[in-house]
Amino acid sequence: MTIVSGVLMCIPAVAQLNESDTARFQFRVGATGAWQRGNVDLVVLRGRLELVTNSRNPFVFKSQNNSLYQAFSGYKADNDINSRNYFYYHPFHTVYPFGMVYAQTNFRRQIDFRWFGGAGATCQLVQKPTTNLKLSVSLVYESTNFRNAEYNEVYYNGSNDIHLWRTTVYLAGWHHIFNHHLKLFYSAYWQPGLDEVTNHRAQVDVGIDFPVWKGLNMVAQYSYTYEQVVASTIRQHDRIFTFGISYQFKN
Repeated sequence: MTIVSGVLMCIPAVAQLNESDTARFQFRVGATGAWQRGNVDLVVLRGRLELVTNSRNPFVFKSQNNSLYQAFSGYKADNDINSRNYFYYHPFHTVYPFGMVYAQTNFRRQIDFRWFGGAGATCQLVQKPTTNLKLSVSLVYESTNFRNAEYNEVYYNGSNDIHLWRTTVYLAGWHHIFNHHLKLFYSAYWQPGLDEVTNHRAQVDVGIDFPVWKGLNMVAQYSYTYEQVVASTIRQHDRIFTFGISYQFKN
């Protein structure tokens, strides 16, 4: 006998809330899950929480948090947390500075804990009711603790920890098309490492957001990630396609 339970509420990766929006509070939450027993045992749990607070002063705070748990036939495949937190100063201007702190775990990539923090600036290249495009550059310090001390880059072998500085180039945008009946969104970043050996990282996200009713949307997104330096036996590339529904609240 097989039992399956499907979507609980929205997917974990959707179009980002905009820190330059004049709304005092923005909130997006969602979760998906699947449970199967029988010929195949499967457990999948995904969650997302995102918020932006704007108290009508120069400072705006944004937090984006994701979780993922997957197990197949009793073997854990993923148990990840990803928290991205930003502090913006005057994000309603064309160019504005920001600080950021990230915290991550990644079971599949054998990362027990990774954090990085730094500062940068964003330029809003286009800001219109139907189109938004922005470019950011930043400098961060990163520390990663692995469960493995052997890597595809022998320079780092012998230590569970890798510490380095990175620069980041980030591009993000969205477009309302078909008279606001469809929203196309995308983002991409490149993080070259400032170390003695090449240590780059990149990610690209592309998706569509289809409004259904009063903050409820249907969403589909494709994500591609690449890390040049990984623990031995771990692949450098990951691809994932997600779809479901999302809910967003503004005040």
